[in-house]
Amino acid sequence: MRIDDLLWLDHIVDKLEIKHQVVPSEVYEVFWNRPRFRYCVPGENVYRVMGCTDSRRYLVVFFVYKPADHLALIISAREMTDKERKSYGR
Repeated sequence: MRIDDLLWLDHIVDKLEIKHQVVPSEVYEVFWNRPRFRYCVPGENVYRVMGCTDSRRYLVVFFVYKPADHLALIISAREMTDKERKSYGR
């Protein structure tokens, strides 16, 4: 999957910062630091990516893939659960 850039909606950025304490720069780091992609919602181009920030914070990010433009519309991001971290470490 090729992703050239991330798309942001203002209310999503606010939600990530307030509810999950995740800032956009951390989401960019996840995408550029060898993430693991997984198809999430059949028929909807919704994916989950798991990865690590430069400061070693493990995040999971949900996004809609826009294949025509190679863009990812961010819809949520949060810290990985313990179970997700174990899965990511394999």
